[in-house]
Amino acid sequence: MGKNVFVTKYSQLPVNLGKTVLIGEKNIALFKLSNGKVYAIENRCPHREGVLAEGMISGEYVFCPMHNWKIGIVDGVVQEPDEGCVRTFPVKIQNDDIFIVIEDLDSQSIKYPDKCVFNESFNE
Repeated sequence: MGKNVFVTKYSQLPVNLGKTVLIGEKNIALFKLSNGKVYAIENRCPHREGVLAEGMISGEYVFCPMHNWKIGIVDGVVQEPDEGCVRTFPVKIQNDDIFIVIEDLDSQSIKYPDKCVFNESFNE
């Protein structure tokens, strides 16, 4: 079972703007969408490692600020014609507190997976 790591207050997270969160060696982009749901994904585009927290949000997608790759915030999948994916992390919200669930807190930094690693968020 993963570790719940407190990252910020729900009321302090801006809508449709990314927030960079560092947990150990993990660099994570945290997003609160216009529908109020919160998602956490790996903060590096699989193309040229653009910082996704700095990207533009449209619906449930973030556009990499470097080369405009469109990446699903919910599932981490890069949209065609580009290909690839980024890791997603479960998010738990309790009262006004946001937690990211980290399964491998003691491991080294995130590596780009060969396949997508999708973790459902537990938004309330």
